[in-house]
Amino acid sequence: MNNKAVQAHYHLMMLPGMILLAVFSFYPILGSVIAFKKYLPAKGIWGSPWVGLDNIAYMFQISDSKVILYNTLFIALMKMIAGLVVPLAFALLLNEARVRLVKRVVQTIVYLPHFMSWVLLSVIMLNLLSLRGVVNQFLGLFGIEPILFLGSNSWFPAVLVGSDVWKDFGFSAIIYLAALTAINPSLYEAAEIDGASRWRKLAHITLPGILSTVVLLATLSLGNILDAGFEQILNLYNPLVYASGDVIDTYVYRVGLVQSQYGIASAVGLMKSVVSFVLIVISYQLAARLANYRIF
Repeated sequence: MNNKAVQAHYHLMMLPGMILLAVFSFYPILGSVIAFKKYLPAKGIWGSPWVGLDNIAYMFQISDSKVILYNTLFIALMKMIAGLVVPLAFALLLNEARVRLVKRVVQTIVYLPHFMSWVLLSVIMLNLLSLRGVVNQFLGLFGIEPILFLGSNSWFPAVLVGSDVWKDFGFSAIIYLAALTAINPSLYEAAEIDGASRWRKLAHITLPGILSTVVLLATLSLGNILDAGFEQILNLYNPLVYASGDVIDTYVYRVGLVQSQYGIASAVGLMKSVVSFVLIVISYQLAARLANYRIF
């Protein structure tokens, strides 16, 4: 079989995936034109009147725009930092465990939340953090008054970050555990002969050995700086915490689907997509320079 025939077979294998990508990813992009129209469902997308940049201009004029942008950046940034530090620390601790059965049991337990939907996890969080939940009952043992975790603007961002880390840190640690296996064992043996302690091995062998992986993941996460977690927040927030928990995605949902202001919601979503695309391009450029990581 010649090269052209092989390439034809590969292209044929890719065809179903490319069709799905075109139908569900490329074709919906045409709907972004709503951002430049006063969309009327009765007239459809192409029959609705053009308003130019009015929706985008209005987006910067609304009083909630600064609060929404701040909440999005703050929550996403805190999730990025915690999502890098906690899995790394967990992987390092798990790597030090000598009993293989213990490692497997712990890994299985911490992986489980990753495979649960936020609909289920939000119910668990609501029961744990309610005024009569387990957390407040535990705090009551020390004489602390019940805290309205999901109704306080001071506590709600911490709940979002903490629950996001709880859900994904075990699964995210897989990358670090894989990077740890690539470190040459002879380095540890040489350090052992020289009398190095575990902390010395960690500081001079383990951390430098996975530093490129840490830099790569930190750089690539920049592309998600405007993604604060729509599904999680939608299932956990309420009007009491809009001031600290309302982000771009939830605002688009409320304005576009609940209040039927399709043009404004599309303008906000379009601007987020454009900024996210720019950040992704920048993050891949940084990844190529700092960690020698390239896709193309």
